[in-house]
Amino acid sequence: MSARPTFIAFTGVDSVDLISGMKSLSKHFPIEWGILVDDAKEDEILFANSDVRSAMLTAGGMRFAAHVCGEQARLIANEPASATVDLSGFQRMQVNHAFTGSSAEQIENTIAYGRTQAVRSMLQTLKEFPGDARLDWLYDTSFGTGKAPTTWPALPIGGAFCGYSGGINAGNVGAVLDAINAPDGAQFWIDMESGVREDGKFSLAKCEAVCRAVFG
Repeated sequence: MSARPTFIAFTGVDSVDLISGMKSLSKHFPIEWGILVDDAKEDEILFANSDVRSAMLTAGGMRFAAHVCGEQARLIANEPASATVDLSGFQRMQVNHAFTGSSAEQIENTIAYGRTQAVRSMLQTLKEFPGDARLDWLYDTSFGTGKAPTTWPALPIGGAFCGYSGGINAGNVGAVLDAINAPDGAQFWIDMESGVREDGKFSLAKCEAVCRAVFG
């Protein structure tokens, strides 16, 4: 296996019943838990409602990223002064918005909103990693569908902090890391959503299997 990631991001935690297991795994492995945030979808699976988010963010001992979707994502990218999503307790913010080419203005708006919330900003890219190191970049052509890309872009040399997503699971994570072929000492992360769900539910057992496959 090639270089190991700095941490693994598991996205879509959506129940208070997961908290105890999340805390336990976080004690043993470098993990970032991704919470999908969209108030219009609070009653749907994958999307934690405000009460669940509060319970998770105040549980202690864990690292979180807000994956902002829907109207708030659009506002952050285009009208940040009108965005109202509260990111207290999160360390990073990913804006899941249809960035057609990620305009310079949308990038600036995303960075600016993250700074007002004291979080690191993150955007997705469909091609090679951009060189702008003021925010983090996730290579993602899957958008939660579990579809793996045919190729993985190389990490930028001395540039932004970057991550990889798309069809990663416990069964293929070793092969994916070999295909990414990051040099020793490289800083990057891998992210998965569908690969750690079973029968529609978030699976901590699958998260642990990924962690053990990567870190031993």
